[in-house]
Amino acid sequence: MKTAILIDGGFYRRRAQKAHGDINAQDRANELANYCRRHLTSHGENNELYRIFYYDCAPTSKRVYHPLLKRQVDLSKSELYIWMNQFLNELKKKRKFAIRLGKLAEEQAHYTIRSEIVKKLCTGTIDFENLTEADFCLEIDQKGVDMKIGLDIASLAYKRQVDQIVLISGDSDFVSAAKLARREGIDFILDPLGAPIKPDLFEHIDGLRTCDKAYTPQTS
Repeated sequence: MKTAILIDGGFYRRRAQKAHGDINAQDRANELANYCRRHLTSHGENNELYRIFYYDCAPTSKRVYHPLLKRQVDLSKSELYIWMNQFLNELKKKRKFAIRLGKLAEEQAHYTIRSEIVKKLCTGTIDFENLTEADFCLEIDQKGVDMKIGLDIASLAYKRQVDQIVLISGDSDFVSAAKLARREGIDFILDPLGAPIKPDLFEHIDGLRTCDKAYTPQTS
């Protein structure tokens, strides 16, 4: 079978960091490429790769006010900005990779207290005076990424360019696209990288698969 692999980039980066820790941009790009190719031979299959589609947003260089530091933070000088640009450049060099970029909702970017820190504040475990810069995270939404994934799934299915689609994501927003692909005869595989998925997704996929045990919670 000819297989297309579609990757929700933000989801992949979060799961890979949790499973394998922080690594440099080149190694993360190589890790992703190697992981995708494992799907071609998973479960005894020997499929041909059509293309790997990677969906994400380029980092923002916006200046955002930090409520704890009481000053504007220049995101273009952050480690994440540098790492993300290097990561996307590494992926662009790889054969069979197609990069699809959405946009960040920069006008809505803001710093907020991490959810686990909010719980500690509410229970009195820590006080506001004890907050540090690490207790805050940048909130900034993506625009256009989900739409691009849905449109590519529809295009691949209607044009019969592939026999199988592997979607690396944990989002249930792709149920409609998955249903469309299956109606067109496409074998639709979901890889949530070990994350739990909503029950309605099981009904509209042909298989659930993760190719690295590091993503799967170990049970005793």
